Amino acid sequence: MSDDEADPELLELLRQSLGLGSGSADAPPNTRVLESAEFIYDNSISVSIVSGGTKAAASSIWRMMQEKGFSTKTWSDHELHPKAKDESTINFIFTMDLLNFSFWSVLDEQKRFQVTYQGNNWTGYMSLVAILQRALEEGTPITTPTFWIEATDEQLRHVFRSSTDEEMPLLDERIALLRETGQVLNECFDGSIVNVIAQAKKSAAGLVNLLVDYFPGFRDEHTFHGKTVRLYKRAQILVADLWAAFNGKEYGTFDDIEHITIFPDYRIPQMLQSLNVLWYSPRLEAKIKRQEEIKSGDNLEIEIRGCSIWAVELLRREMIKQHPEAKEKVNPILIDFFLYDTCKEREAAAERAGTKDDMLPHHRTRSIWY
Repeated sequence: MSDDEADPELLELLRQSLGLGSGSADAPPNTRVLESAEFIYDNSISVSIVSGGTKAAASSIWRMMQEKGFSTKTWSDHELHPKAKDESTINFIFTMDLLNFSFWSVLDEQKRFQVTYQGNNWTGYMSLVAILQRALEEGTPITTPTFWIEATDEQLRHVFRSSTDEEMPLLDERIALLRETGQVLNECFDGSIVNVIAQAKKSAAGLVNLLVDYFPGFRDEHTFHGKTVRLYKRAQILVADLWAAFNGKEYGTFDDIEHITIFPDYRIPQMLQSLNVLWYSPRLEAKIKRQEEIKSGDNLEIEIRGCSIWAVELLRREMIKQHPEAKEKVNPILIDFFLYDTCKEREAAAERAGTKDDMLPHHRTRSIWY
């Protein structure tokens, strides 16, 4: 190709970025989450990414991940995560990530929603995992789609019962999601979650797209500056959990796992802000400090989530720039898992020491999307 000829690959990338791609049925699936995140970052007013902080964080995160031997195997090390490598784990993960949203409470630790299981009190995301494990031990088939349709509201409320007076947040919405999703599985996938995975043909992006196309409860889409943006937290984390639980094999085999971004929720932005990767405007920071609720779909919320995705993409690129071997060892999923675990470890350490962590609180949005 001569110097004055256009590079066809570059032209195609440009066409795709402008939404003018060929649209060929043979084109690889694309969730367009990363594209949405970049658009949000480019148009963000109250959230920005700190270049120097990103470079420093990339170095420290890479070092700590290597020291801890962080990998997909870390997922199964969690006390309550399922250990089996069979269809029961697929059903568990699908149920878990269908309902994996909004656990925060305005009450103190003793009064907030929590679940007592195996001698421990569980809050947050782990309260949901404990609920599923407790139900299965009690003989309730909570991870079976037909049960979601056939069970009475009273049976389902009993499954999600709390050890305190505060019930599980958005419990009615969770029950409605189970019923709606069970109906779609029956009508379109012969009642089988395995059939959903099989239809994706080992494509991570393809599975995300299937989930958001067929199941409204996974359709984490919003309007930002007149454009539809796709964040897909729970659809993506479902793919990531399958990949991690099966260690990239069998039901966790995906040929394009690198196309999954982080899962924009509460904790990852909180951690990125504490690492000086994200910058919040004084107005936004003040709202978060006062623990004011930010409505789902508000521009402030979309900026926090979208900029978090783009920030971790820049972190990943910086890691590879500093450590070329990281290209084969690190992806956004592992960075997300690491940041989430580190955030929880910091909180637990502060609690044990009887001190208060100096991190900014996470933002408050009551939503089924995360």
